[in-house]
Amino acid sequence: MGALVTLELPDDSPVLDLPWIITIGPLSDEDEWEPVVCGPYERPHAIALAEAVVADEELMAVVEPLLALASVDEIQGEIGAARAAAEDEEAEAEDAEVYGDYDELVDVGLNQEEIEERRLEPAEPPTPTEVRAGFVRIAEQLISRAP
Repeated sequence: MGALVTLELPDDSPVLDLPWIITIGPLSDEDEWEPVVCGPYERPHAIALAEAVVADEELMAVVEPLLALASVDEIQGEIGAARAAAEDEEAEAEDAEVYGDYDELVDVGLNQEEIEERRLEPAEPPTPTEVRAGFVRIAEQLISRAP
């Protein structure tokens, strides 16, 4: 079984409406091959497809929003925001070294049976027709945002 990584977002997050991509790569360091990037998809389709792909294989799938940025200024703004967030995380890590990290999750020591109970079954992946319909909706969404 592989791993799926994505953002946990509130139900009203505007990010949910963005197009999403899937990056699939090896789960272990023993496999060496270039990750495969697929999309854009609507978020539910991306998650269902990624779950289906990693369900029975030692793969990692990362499902993340695709920012449809149309100018250099927009791209540079996102880079600046990412750098600022990294600096904030670095400052938090430095504080954690001194004061302890109380936000870190604690390993509760689940046994194998408890892990199996918590494992979610993958959702039924969308059909190719449903995915193509999602492509059309994404294209319409991107075009409607054009200045």
